[in-house]
Amino acid sequence: MAAMFKNARARPFALVVGGELNGLGVVRSLARAGVPTVVADTDTARATMQTRFAAKRKLAAASGDELIHELLRLRGEFEAKPVLILTQEAAVASVSEAYGDVTEAYRISMPDRATMAMLMNKALFQAQAEALGFAIPRSIRLLPGDDGGALDDLRFPCVLKPVVKNSANPHRLPKAHRLEDAASARALWRELDGMIGEAIVQEWIEGGDSDVYFCLAYRAPAGEAVSFTGRKTCQWPPLVGGTATCMPAPEAEAELNETTSRFFAAVGFTGLGSMEYKRDRRDGRFYMVEPTVGRTDYQEEVATLNGVNLPYAAWLGEQGLPLQGCVRKARAAAWRDPYGHHNAGRAGARDAISEIAPNMAVTDAYFRASDPGPYVADRLKPIREKFGGVMKHRASPKHA
Repeated sequence: MAAMFKNARARPFALVVGGELNGLGVVRSLARAGVPTVVADTDTARATMQTRFAAKRKLAAASGDELIHELLRLRGEFEAKPVLILTQEAAVASVSEAYGDVTEAYRISMPDRATMAMLMNKALFQAQAEALGFAIPRSIRLLPGDDGGALDDLRFPCVLKPVVKNSANPHRLPKAHRLEDAASARALWRELDGMIGEAIVQEWIEGGDSDVYFCLAYRAPAGEAVSFTGRKTCQWPPLVGGTATCMPAPEAEAELNETTSRFFAAVGFTGLGSMEYKRDRRDGRFYMVEPTVGRTDYQEEVATLNGVNLPYAAWLGEQGLPLQGCVRKARAAAWRDPYGHHNAGRAGARDAISEIAPNMAVTDAYFRASDPGPYVADRLKPIREKFGGVMKHRASPKHA
C-alpha cells in the first residue's frame, strides 16, 4: 500500500477512530490547532464523515481483533508515529486488550488493563469509589439468575444500568431505566436477564437534567493535566439519557476538577477521560455517577468551544510536549445535538438553558460555516434515502 502521508514529516498525524458526532467534534478541535488528521470509520458515507478537516479511511471493524489488525495496517501510511484518539467504548476495550501491540505503532496512554477494566465496569467502579471515600449513591449488583432480593435494601426510586457499556446494543435497549420500587426493578430484571449480562441498580439522585455535571480531562504521562467542567441542560431520553444540550459550568469547576483529578490520581489513570456527576437537590452535594475512560466523551467539543482543546492536549501530551496553547480565552458557548434536543422536546422535556443562560450562544453539533459538509449531508440524507428507495423499487423485478 502506498504510504499516503509520508510527506508530512513536520507534525505527526492524529488518527481518530470513530467518525460519528463525537469524532466530528474531535476532528474539528484538532483542525483549530492545525493538527493533520485522519478519521477512520466503518461507514465513510455517514454525514459526520463529510468534514473537510480530515482524510478518511474505511475500517473493516470498529472493535475486536479485526480493529487491531486494521490499526496496524493503517500505520504503514504514516511516516511518524501517529497519536491515536478513540471515540467509542468498544474500541477502547479492544485497544486496552492489545495495548502493547498498539503502542508499538501509535501514541496513546491508558493505565494497565486491570485499572481500565475496573473503570469500564460500573459495579467495580462503584466499589473502588466507595473504598476511596468518594461520594457515590448506594447500589447493588444483579447477576444472571439473581432473584433481586437485595433490591429491598435500597431507597427507591433507583436506576438500573448494565455494568458494562455496549455501544453495539443489539437489543436497542435504553442505557438506563428509572424504577419507582423494588417490585418494578425485579420485573424489569426478569425481562433483561440474559440480554445485558450483569446490571447495577443505583439509588436515584434527586434532580433533573440540568443537575447533571461533567468534568472532561486529559492527563498526560508526564504528569500535566487539563480539564473542563460543564453541565447538561437537556438529555435524551430525559433524566436517564445522553447529552442533548450542555454548557460550561464555572460555578462547579473548582470542586469537580479537584474531585476528578484526585480520583484519577488515586487509581493511576492517564489519557483522555471524564467523570459524570449529579447534584442532589436534597443536600446540594455532587455525587459521582460514572467515568468515561480511554476516549473522548460524546459532548467533548463543548470544551473546545469554550477554549479548552482536549484533543489537542492529548496530541501534545502523547508526544511528551508541554500542554501549551490548548487553553485559550473564549466566549461562553453551549453545544447541542439537534436530534437529541428534538426528541427530548417531543417527549415534553424542557431545555433548562432557556432559564439558566438565555443569552448564551448555542452551537449546533453539525453546522459550521467553516465546515459545511456534515450539515449539508445530514440535511440531504432524507432526500437520498427517498430517492434511493424509489430507484430500488423501479429496479426490482415485476411480478405477474
